Amino acid sequence: MSRPANTRKEDTHERIVAAAARSIRENGYAGVGVADVMKEAGLTHGGFYAHFESRDALLVEALERAGRESFDAVRQAAERRGRRGISAFRSLVETYLADAHLGSMDSGCPVAALGSDMPRQSPVVREASAQRVRRLIAAVRASLPAPGAEAVVAATMVGALQLARALGDNAEGRAVLAQARRSLLRQYGTAKPAKATEADPAAAQAAH
Repeated sequence: MSRPANTRKEDTHERIVAAAARSIRENGYAGVGVADVMKEAGLTHGGFYAHFESRDALLVEALERAGRESFDAVRQAAERRGRRGISAFRSLVETYLADAHLGSMDSGCPVAALGSDMPRQSPVVREASAQRVRRLIAAVRASLPAPGAEAVVAATMVGALQLARALGDNAEGRAVLAQARRSLLRQYGTAKPAKATEADPAAAQAAH
């Protein structure tokens, strides 16, 4: 029995977005070519506009997909490590700044991969990019033993990963990540819990 047409179209759409999510992290915004993405998804260039109104629409969905994949990886690591008594903050820092991310540009955080180019995009892509930054900060806030330094921690993680990648997948790059991990965990990993405050709706959005 054949599958419904809508289901086939949805599956095709997801293949395109998945290919674009890998490409945008590995090659940057400018490196996401419609023809190349469609080819990687096993499709022809001509079918693109049956799924997206524009290239910008593809970039927005690719950003959302890349951010979701990155967050899911961190969440799953936190669950595994949490069963061994490792804190959510330590898990976040060690997962985000893992040496493996030096050589895997296409599977890491889109903020670290694209941060310097975000302000140069069209308004719709820029806003989608800014939303990824907000959700990263919210995820950090949710993991911190005490709130108040989430933007500093997020900026340190992103900057350290960018600097390490600039040096390369080598001893120099790994040293940058190791220093950043140690510094963040020493400075923020053992803070006393702060007095309860009103729930922050942004933190809840980090999971979506």
